[in-house]
Order: sequence, then C-alpha cells, then structure tokens
Amino acid sequence: MTLTIRKITEEDGPAVSRICLLTGDAGQSAEAQHDFGELPGLVYAVPYTKLPTTWGFVLADDTTSEVVGYVLGSTDTRVYEKYTAEHWWPALAAQYPPAMGAKPADLKYMNMFRDMRAAAPAAIAFSPAHLHINILETCQRRGWGRKLIARAVEFLNGEGIERVWLGLDPRNHDARKFYERIGFTAIAGADEHTIGLVSSPSVV
Repeated sequence: MTLTIRKITEEDGPAVSRICLLTGDAGQSAEAQHDFGELPGLVYAVPYTKLPTTWGFVLADDTTSEVVGYVLGSTDTRVYEKYTAEHWWPALAAQYPPAMGAKPADLKYMNMFRDMRAAAPAAIAFSPAHLHINILETCQRRGWGRKLIARAVEFLNGEGIERVWLGLDPRNHDARKFYERIGFTAIAGADEHTIGLVSSPSVV
C-alpha cells in the first residue's frame, strides 16, 4: 500500500466520517455503541470539509483512493463556533431529536447538537486554531501521524499561525504519548486534556 497526503475535499465527507466512527472509542471502533454511526463524524469530521475557516488533509491509498486518515481543523475557532451555532448544529438538532436515541452514545451526540460547548478561553488565548487527527489502526505506527501533523503545521504557518491546539480523549493513552513525542504540551489555564503545539523544526 502506497499512501499520499492530499488536500481534503467535500467529497471526502463520508470517508472521514467513517474513520471518525472507527476510531471513536479512544482510538478503537465505536460502531457497536451507535445506531446512528454518522453522529461522531457530524461533529468532528464532516463540517471541516466545507465550512468557513476550515482546512484539512487526508491520507489516501494511491491505488484504491481509499482514505485511511486525516488531519483537519479551523484557523479561527471562535468564528467556526459562531458559524456552526447558526448554520450547522440547528439543522442537526432538528434531524436528530433525542427521542430517536436508544443508545447512550447516540444520545450524547444528539444532546451536543442542542448545546455545543465552546472552546475554553485558555485554548483560544494559546491559539485561534484547533485540529483533529485520526488514522485507521491498520495504518498507525508507520510515521503517518507525524507527517499529517507536519503538513498541518506547514499549512498553518502559511496562514501566519504558529500554534495549534487539540482536545484529547483522556482514555486514549497511546494518543497522548504520540502527541507528547512530537511536542504537544499542556496549555496554561486549560484542562489537562487540552494540549497545544508551537511550530518547531522537530515537527516540520
């Protein structure tokens, strides 16, 4: 399998949504937890393929074109939050009323659509930009995570942004170790699961 990093497109929405589900339980598949498997991706993946301030890159198989990983985010989190509050979450709240949910994981997302939490002020003070990254387990531990982060940093630097942050699932200890190895550290004033990266030669 030969893999390449390329710019994300809106057509990648179903693929990145699927990856979000398959890595949604602290890096493992969350399929069994959902009747509505699209819900995690509607929060953490799909909007970043097309909404204002968003950007992204996918890791794709050169032969089959299958997308096996991604890094995506927003260059201005507060603008992104305002836009989604007005144009993204209300439609999803109407489409997925909590009465439809039987499983706790589905209910969690259905309720999120109605009361999406804003990023902590400390995170925004660190950087306006945030990101999400996921890679299918079969393609992990081959250096692609570092390469995706490097591509993200390169892009953000080109936008005049030298810092970026992310939220970490506290159960995903392997992910924390990875982020720490490439230079992510705690952000002053933020909770311990919000970590940030300052651009450095060791990353890019």
